[in-house]
Amino acid sequence: MTTGTNPLPPFQAIADLIGQHARERPSQPALVQDDRRVTWSQLDAMVDRIAASLQRDGVRPGESISACAANSLEYVAVFLGGLRAGAAVAPLSTHASPQQLASMVADCGARHLFVDGAQPAFETQARRIFMDGAGSPRLQDWLLPAGSKPKAVKVRPEDPFNIIYSSGTTGTPKGIVQPHGMRWSHVARAASYGYGPQAVTLIATSLCSNTTLVCFFPTIARGGAVVLAPAKFDAGAWLALAEKHRVTHTMLVPVQYQRILAREDFDDYNLSSFHMKFCTSAPFHAALKQDVLDRWPGGLVEFYGMTEGGGTCILEAHNFPHKLHTVGRPAEGHDIRTIDEDGRELPVGEIGEVVGRSGAMMTAYHNQPGKTREAEWHDAQGNRFIRTGDVGRFDEEGFLTLMDRRKDMVISGGFNIYPGDLEAVLREHPAVADAAVIGVPSAEWGETPVAYAVLRTSAGESAQELRAWFNERVGKTQRLSALRFIAELPRSEIGKVLKRELRERWARE
Repeated sequence: MTTGTNPLPPFQAIADLIGQHARERPSQPALVQDDRRVTWSQLDAMVDRIAASLQRDGVRPGESISACAANSLEYVAVFLGGLRAGAAVAPLSTHASPQQLASMVADCGARHLFVDGAQPAFETQARRIFMDGAGSPRLQDWLLPAGSKPKAVKVRPEDPFNIIYSSGTTGTPKGIVQPHGMRWSHVARAASYGYGPQAVTLIATSLCSNTTLVCFFPTIARGGAVVLAPAKFDAGAWLALAEKHRVTHTMLVPVQYQRILAREDFDDYNLSSFHMKFCTSAPFHAALKQDVLDRWPGGLVEFYGMTEGGGTCILEAHNFPHKLHTVGRPAEGHDIRTIDEDGRELPVGEIGEVVGRSGAMMTAYHNQPGKTREAEWHDAQGNRFIRTGDVGRFDEEGFLTLMDRRKDMVISGGFNIYPGDLEAVLREHPAVADAAVIGVPSAEWGETPVAYAVLRTSAGESAQELRAWFNERVGKTQRLSALRFIAELPRSEIGKVLKRELRERWARE
């Protein structure tokens, strides 16, 4: 499926726009965290000092710096300062192991690693700089004096903007190189969602995640204010911040929406300032979308895509309430198709792997040409697409329904079973708060589906009763061979269920 191809506005470097905002609205808040506020003029001056200090240390355009820390005003300034110096920024997950962190810093070639005191020690050739003053050198001691200016750097759309490392839980995650042009396309897209100088965006996910950056950078680029929530998500504290700062925009993952709406006092908060809410990164179930639409002012937009880029689908849920079971239609100028196991393109209505192509695509996996080739598919004309690994189908109106991750699909007795379908049925039971279905080895069927269910506190059903209830409602090939209760599903820091951990748990048990 392909949409129109309206051209992007002329490219601008996001770091350059900071200076423009500083000239136009110097005293307006750019960043807020707790009781600290940073104006545009203060941010611009700090970004200059960081860029100049990196240049003093020999960092050249196209080289990398890395950061591993909780969200902070200093982290934002370092990210933007690296960009102003022409460096590619590699923001690293605070959930990674010391071995993974060492591998990622070495992989991106960063000579500077900006951290806070909560991060683990590991061997690295990079120079550590402590943004919170918990070690030496402190950021303030490393910086050139106030008023220092960097040498001007001109960046091109194809130059590397950042390196986002995939959320691998074993070995070294893949480094996804995203160019400035890809980030600029996100900024251009944001024009239709009300970002501007009056926007106030509340950030509650990590700056190491693309989930965060697709909301953070449009806010900054268009002159809005960013409010940073505490690192540990608390639904009540989040709601209090949203009300206090009259928040207009936010990006949340589905489990955060779920926890916010589950609060008994949700309706007591004044959220009338909201203009637009966004969601991405994990399955966003139709019933939860409907709950958001029913109870929360402002629009709701779901993005479906990959950190690698390729193609994005957008569901403006407030405009298409009858399509909440889908992830929307391809974004403007995005070409998204489905292919079979042999790489042949499939017609509308047939289920296959989703592949996408657009102006927002990764350059490559850093230092991994083989992995890059594995992630690509080319059509008959030689056009390059990115493989998503997701299985889905288009309907006649161009909306994409996702079935599951290709690697999570269960093949039992030769039949394809999509865990997402089974999880949706389980969640219909009033006792079930959350559920995940995985495939496990079976001597008889090759694989068989089993489930982990999170019960509501008032539930009294046994696992056997719940499994019997479920199996009465699905086809014979979809029946669960076992069901176990679990206190909480394992999730990544952006809310994805870690099914690999569930499979390992099953094997241990």
